[in-house]
Amino acid sequence: MNVLLIGDITGAPGRNILKEQLKNIQKQESIGFTIANAENAAGGSGVTENIANELFSYGIDVLTSGDHIWKKKETAEYIAREYRLLRPANYPDIAPGFGCYVFKARTGESIGVINLIGRVFMQAVDCPFRIAKECVEKLRKETSTIFVDIHAEATSEKVAMGWFLDGMVSCVFGTHTHIQTADERLLHKHTAYITDIGMTGPMDSVIGRKKEQILERFLTQMPVKFEMAEADVRIHGAVVEVDLKTGHALSIKRLLT
Repeated sequence: MNVLLIGDITGAPGRNILKEQLKNIQKQESIGFTIANAENAAGGSGVTENIANELFSYGIDVLTSGDHIWKKKETAEYIAREYRLLRPANYPDIAPGFGCYVFKARTGESIGVINLIGRVFMQAVDCPFRIAKECVEKLRKETSTIFVDIHAEATSEKVAMGWFLDGMVSCVFGTHTHIQTADERLLHKHTAYITDIGMTGPMDSVIGRKKEQILERFLTQMPVKFEMAEADVRIHGAVVEVDLKTGHALSIKRLLT
């Protein structure tokens, strides 16, 4: 099966290009399951119930998230009942929602997805490595095909997670930085890995925001309102081919539209 991974969906520009192009990409790449990071889908920060349902209607099977998941006040109530929108598993257990889950592809196959958040240069949360292992042990009772979104700032932490989970999961992919890396590969024990799958949104920007406003902030260090950019919108991500019998990744390639 080919699994499509979509980088951080950023605001209306990111959503609109998926509405226009996702079905064709899924057809061209023979996609059987689609995972997308949606923590920036609502105006560049957070996600709402209406926006999540909009993204599901385009053909996305699972939405992952990260440090902006709680930016919209209504999200907590929604995520408590919508298992297709994951929050990082290493948030406290008392937090609403699910951090890992086994989903059914439309053709019936079971696919596990784990959402984690890093700790380097980010807020203090539980150990992503320990929680990752606990999630893997839980999900492997139902499936050997497992994908892991590590939403983290530091490349070192993401690479370390890849090696830590090599042979235990099908794929470890990074999100959060909005910059696609060129290090996609199969690790020694058949786990696909890429440090960051990039951003689905406006490339004529600074990670999705109007570049003029970001430059003003850097140059003056004064408070500046950051607005969504709109030009040169693209989809970034990756396509992973996985053997559903073993859970081994067979290939990984970057996606850039």
